[in-house]
Amino acid sequence: MSLIYFEDLAAGQVREWGPRIVTREEIVAFASEFDPQPMHLDEDAAKQSILGGLAASGWHTCAIMMRMFCDGLLLNSTSQGSPGIDETLWKKPVRPGDALSVRHTVLETRASKSRPDIGLVRHQCEVLNQRGEVVMETRFTSMFTKRSAA
Repeated sequence: MSLIYFEDLAAGQVREWGPRIVTREEIVAFASEFDPQPMHLDEDAAKQSILGGLAASGWHTCAIMMRMFCDGLLLNSTSQGSPGIDETLWKKPVRPGDALSVRHTVLETRASKSRPDIGLVRHQCEVLNQRGEVVMETRFTSMFTKRSAA
């Protein structure tokens, strides 16, 4: 597979990755270390929460999405990182046993004004469960080296 440069990314392109099964054990392990709220750690406490049952941390869902994004695109590209995230929405709980997939859409591309060797790509990633429900969506910009700079 050839390396993906800025010029290879165009508005409207869609890629899909997954599924990846989320286990109860990984939900609790992630939450124990990074987001130790009761609804992510304990079934009884989670049943009493607005989530109505054990659910993955939204940050855990972001990490799963990022891994799929890396494996599906970034690790075979000229990615130079990101200046930040525009928006992330957690729309539905992620439960133990859910099979998550990512639908990635290139929203727009543009040349950097300050760095002629770099192009900026605005992305949307939607994380879907096995029922096709969007559980998370995020929009962000990342930077890629241009082929002409290689």
